[in-house]
Amino acid sequence: MNIQLEHGTLGLTMPQILRRFRWLVRAAPALSVTFHTILDEARSSTGQLSAQLRSLKLASAAMTIADHARSALLAHGVYRELHRQQSRKPVRIITHTRRDMRLLRDVRGLTEVHHHPLSFVAPAQAAEIRAAATREAFPILKLLPPGAKLIGTFGFLSPYKGFETAVEALRYLPADHHLLVFGGIHPQAIARGLARDPYISKLLAQGHIGQTALEALRANGATSLAVDGSARELLAPHPQDLHQRLHFMGVLEDSQFMSAMALCDSVVVPYLEVGQSSSGPIAMALEMGCRVIASRTRAFLQYARYHPDRIEFFDIGNFAELARRIEAGPPPAPADRRLTHDTTSNAALYLKVSLPPGMAPPGMAPSAQRAEPAEAAPRQPVAVA
Repeated sequence: MNIQLEHGTLGLTMPQILRRFRWLVRAAPALSVTFHTILDEARSSTGQLSAQLRSLKLASAAMTIADHARSALLAHGVYRELHRQQSRKPVRIITHTRRDMRLLRDVRGLTEVHHHPLSFVAPAQAAEIRAAATREAFPILKLLPPGAKLIGTFGFLSPYKGFETAVEALRYLPADHHLLVFGGIHPQAIARGLARDPYISKLLAQGHIGQTALEALRANGATSLAVDGSARELLAPHPQDLHQRLHFMGVLEDSQFMSAMALCDSVVVPYLEVGQSSSGPIAMALEMGCRVIASRTRAFLQYARYHPDRIEFFDIGNFAELARRIEAGPPPAPADRRLTHDTTSNAALYLKVSLPPGMAPPGMAPSAQRAEPAEAAPRQPVAVA
């Protein structure tokens, strides 16, 4: 049995999540648990809390403290249950980065901890999708000029994705560059009676879509304006309205998702640092052979260690750097375009952790043998009560 552990899929409250997690772990005679989020890393920083207190944002500070406490208690409960069950039966752990593996092994004291980056698309499948991908499959793309350069962002729309950085970068790119936003609001985030999701409103405002110049000035804090002969200009559509170059493409099926990636000149992953340990879109884009430009988060830096020289980085939120990188074009492609960590090595790892101790997976492919490079001897683990 394998548990793909995203805590929110098990419930809404901490007691509910822990109760259901324990039911699953205790019911399985043997299991593996894949961590997609490490709560130790996902908690807000103490610097953020200090800034909230200094600015007297007491409500925000209280929410941050509550989030810290919830994450700490939830992580402690999960690790304690895994410790207990590892003393009774085979329980293996899988993380998506070496850093997370070492955290769970050396700091949290868990044993049988393995690591492998996310992997979705086999090389043959990626080649097949690329060969079949056409703009005609996407009605909005058929409206664009044939020579339009396509910049793609992918995933559910959420503030931590940082898509507004890509919108702002678009303003500094030539007019033939178009930004395609593939994705929509997560079903769990759809609110009853809400006219427009706040993050969609933020993206529209960032692109001055549907705004007059006056509305943009008010949004930036202008409280009083002298009305004279230029009032007509203030009430006209904003001169930097990007609605002709920013396109919301909607939610797609997985197969369409990857076809869309294949059509993009660049795939941009501009996430903020929120402690995530993995990202599906960056893994898919790299496996599809796309040019990938990502923000310099800890997760993406760790992911790049499995795939050296395959990802271009820019500092989080630096739209000027992002725009320059996009316009400069891709660096030379590596001579060997094969990825050393792929669906084959990922499948081999899952087969390995599902077998009884000491039994090797039969017929392991060469790429699978590279799934876990040799590690230094683990330090003495810190006991967890």
